[in-house]
Amino acid sequence: MNRSAEIEYEQMLLARHSLVTVNRQHLLERSAYILLCRIEVQGRMSISELSEALGLDVSTLNRQTAAAMRAGLLERIADPDGGIARKFVITQQGSELLVAQRSMMRNGLDKLMADWSDEEIADFGAFLRRFNMDIERHTGRIWPRP
Repeated sequence: MNRSAEIEYEQMLLARHSLVTVNRQHLLERSAYILLCRIEVQGRMSISELSEALGLDVSTLNRQTAAAMRAGLLERIADPDGGIARKFVITQQGSELLVAQRSMMRNGLDKLMADWSDEEIADFGAFLRRFNMDIERHTGRIWPRP
């Protein structure tokens, strides 16, 4: 058996599962959640910066950011540094929903891992971080961490 076969299969399943399905509540769509998380950790970003950071076409991001703006999650501001490109920032409502969504997801994870030891949770988190960082290094798209 290929040594990565089980990981490939389990990764597919993990991607299929939404961690909020434990609570069956979605305050934010997946694309909005990812946008807000990236802007939260990096600060204001232009559409081209988002495109480079997320590896998505500008047209895709235009649709996603327009939807997030209609929902009151993001707003566009003039670049405070004087650049020509406008920047996206998280609104107060967007910040509140991000905090609430993150809390729901963490509560769901706590329920899922209720019988895990602290060491098991720490080990799993460390392996996920290593896996993600290796993907980031391979793709050249480093995700800043708080």
